Amino acid sequence: MIGDTPTAITGAAAIRLLPENLINRIAAGEVVERPASALKELVENSLDAGARQIDMVLRDGGRTLIAVSDDGRGMTAEEMSLAVERHATSKLSDDSLTDIHTLGFRGEALPSIGAVARLSITSRTAAGETAWALRVDGGRKGAARPAALGRGTRVEVRDLFFATPARLKFLKTARTELSHAQDIVNRLAMAHPEVGFSLSDGTRTLIKLPPVGDDPWTGRLERLGAIMGRDFATNALPIDARREGLRLTGYAGLPTLNRGNAQHQFLVVNGRPVRDKLLFGAVRGAYRDFLAHDRYPLLSLFLDLPPEMVDVNVHPAKTEVRFRDAGLVRGLIVSALKHALAEAGHRAATSVSETALGAFQAEGGGVFGNTFSRAGSFSPNTQSRELSERAAIFHAPLPNLDGAPSARADGASPNEAMEGGAAEAYPGAYPLGVARAQLHETYVVAQTKDGIVIVDQHAAHERLVYERMKQALASGGIKRQGLLIPEVVELGVDDAARVLARAGELDELGLGVEPFGDGAVVVRETPALLGAVDVQKLVRDLADDLAETDDALALKDRLGDVCATMACHGSVRAGRGLNAQEMNALLREMEATPHSGQCNHGRPTYVELKLADIEKLFGRR
Repeated sequence: MIGDTPTAITGAAAIRLLPENLINRIAAGEVVERPASALKELVENSLDAGARQIDMVLRDGGRTLIAVSDDGRGMTAEEMSLAVERHATSKLSDDSLTDIHTLGFRGEALPSIGAVARLSITSRTAAGETAWALRVDGGRKGAARPAALGRGTRVEVRDLFFATPARLKFLKTARTELSHAQDIVNRLAMAHPEVGFSLSDGTRTLIKLPPVGDDPWTGRLERLGAIMGRDFATNALPIDARREGLRLTGYAGLPTLNRGNAQHQFLVVNGRPVRDKLLFGAVRGAYRDFLAHDRYPLLSLFLDLPPEMVDVNVHPAKTEVRFRDAGLVRGLIVSALKHALAEAGHRAATSVSETALGAFQAEGGGVFGNTFSRAGSFSPNTQSRELSERAAIFHAPLPNLDGAPSARADGASPNEAMEGGAAEAYPGAYPLGVARAQLHETYVVAQTKDGIVIVDQHAAHERLVYERMKQALASGGIKRQGLLIPEVVELGVDDAARVLARAGELDELGLGVEPFGDGAVVVRETPALLGAVDVQKLVRDLADDLAETDDALALKDRLGDVCATMACHGSVRAGRGLNAQEMNALLREMEATPHSGQCNHGRPTYVELKLADIEKLFGRR
């Protein structure tokens, strides 16, 4: 029998109560995982005490010293003595664990830190005649004694984990621990821009954030810019949405401002910075149409909701929360982000232009000069001879670009077409200007009121086709065109079965497929929006997409991936010569289409260079 095996009874002992000091150390292990954890608890105490300036010092990554000074309310000798006892707190208005209006409430931070380190607290209230100091060494509390200090509190934690040496072995290098501490301070500083923060390693200042103005919008953006970078502040979209007692505010970056990880995605719930998987899922859903799967937008969101709708007591370190209605929160985040992205229109991040200018300047102007020497100038009459010679032969016109005819009947080149009415239009009348040239049959160059715009014609039109497909699907269905001769596509048994299993859903997207023997399908209809497409490649790419899809996930739920694949095949390809009307029609539709500043993978569709920046390249400024 299992109970008779030696392993079942090895180590058995009588049940006993643990000593108090050991209980405290176990509790400390839950709260104080590393120096940054202790720092977080102390800073939250300062914020709850109404501090307006918090100064921190960490030496040796926090191993030898963690010092936090604030100008908050302070404590009396009696309050200080009680504060280092377990389960003592001033942060609960009553005995309810759901009515939480502070950052910390467990009542374990100070006693837990004192159980594994040498803790000293010095504090003075505004009405106090003197300050008081108290020490706790490895769980042994001393008596309060008079000390010298202005209003506020100073807490010093020395020799962290000296009482539990085994924990020291799990700490990383001083630099790594300091990096974790910086992340904690930055997150708290985002949530409380009205408070000044400084962090030093004892020799140099690592963080210095003065308190910002009282305006909740400008002050918050100023603080976010100081932490997340100037690019974020310049390219952030304001978020302000309400739903059923919830309010979501903050800023989200344009899709073209993205990173390779999610480290710059922040969520603050009722003033408490948290790491929540719900946020990452909601953000991915909102940006799905605009970013590749391995790219992440920058954003900082602040969620305010009634305390009874969120449980902040689910994690010892208070880094996670649980929402009573997670679906409501997720829906609010997704809809608010999508609305902000739609409001952005064709706008792209300014960092795109700055990167382009940096590339020009990388070789002291040589790159820019060589570009001009090869392509001449941007004057329509001086484009390359090769472009002029080939421009008389055009392919089909741009699909569904109103007022954009195919090549002129007289065989005029794009240069000559530029001399028509389009070239006479005032560039300042349009945000993306007026087309002046096409370079390498791939890039459209337009003149704006105060600069130039360079458009990637394939990426731009891919986004336009994609948005048209979404609108058509939402308004009742995508129009289709029958193929004069149905096309048979050989896929292989598995891929063919996968495509045919979704034939009904593909039909709603305008693609009619039927079985055609083993491992093959026949395509009879394609979406009219795509125009003439390579059916073979389109179906094969869709089969590859479906191979990576959860079978239970409807194609409409992953519309971004499927339509993006179709749009890519239906868009104007690089290497296609365009005339003036076609180029200007592309620019006008970009201006009228949301999200046209980036393709379906988050890459920019155009680069805008201001005249002032161009003049700097030539030394005119």
